[in-house]
Amino acid sequence: MSTKRILNHPALSIRPFARPTGTGTGTGTDTGARNAATAATTSTTAADCGLLLLRLTFGLLMAAHGAQKLFGLFGGHGLTATGKGFAALGYRPGKLFAAICGLSESLGGLGLALGLLTPLAAAALIGVMINAMATVTGAHGLWDTDGGVEFNVCIAVVALAVTAIGPGRLAVDRFFRWGTGGWPQAAFALGVGGLAAAITLSL
Repeated sequence: MSTKRILNHPALSIRPFARPTGTGTGTGTDTGARNAATAATTSTTAADCGLLLLRLTFGLLMAAHGAQKLFGLFGGHGLTATGKGFAALGYRPGKLFAAICGLSESLGGLGLALGLLTPLAAAALIGVMINAMATVTGAHGLWDTDGGVEFNVCIAVVALAVTAIGPGRLAVDRFFRWGTGGWPQAAFALGVGGLAAAITLSL
């Protein structure tokens, strides 16, 4: 075989270098992929709206529940009568502990509704629910029809779950590092709520 034929063989032919797809300078497919990723991280999703619905419903109802104790709103008994009930349960001074409970429910509920300081808001609600289970509902089993812990457990778990998941993009906490949820935030809510309940029960 001649030298000319060897050099012209297809296996030895030299072709211009082709730029791999997706590694360009920011045009075409690469730019489109980046734009799609940006849109995905900035758009409001169904999950965000679902979390907002959950937070508003749950949080505002809890805030109203606290207002029943504090101000007698929404058919509540008000602080004086609620304080007498707390004193009968062994919380003395009853009016002070009734105010702490009402504030925890109201501020914790509003915090969850707004998605503001979510781990701390959840801790307030978890602490109240632990106290309720320890002093009132725990002796009556699980179901609420028997006066049991059913609703207390649901409230504490929802508050903890929202903290772990994060309040979503439609929340004030989206601007802060704890707004994405996670194990540390959930541990904080459960730990602080449990500690506050333990201190209250020991007094």
